[in-house]
Amino acid sequence: MGFFSGLVTAPLAPVKGVMWLAETLTEQAEAQLYDPGRIAAEMQQVADESAAGEITEEEAAEREEELIRRLNEGRARG
Repeated sequence: MGFFSGLVTAPLAPVKGVMWLAETLTEQAEAQLYDPGRIAAEMQQVADESAAGEITEEEAAEREEELIRRLNEGRARG
């Protein structure tokens, strides 16, 4: 990169940094959202809450369906 092009693109450096940060945060959030270990832990939590009577069977079924959807979507992405 030449001196002139460096001067012209220098004002864009903060924007590029923000874009990089946003992309990195998105990747990390998606990695956690679709992490099979995390999903398994959430499934166990749903089962525990259901067994303790903290949530109804319907609520447990809805949450389990969402977790299964996330697991399948994560597998399709990876």
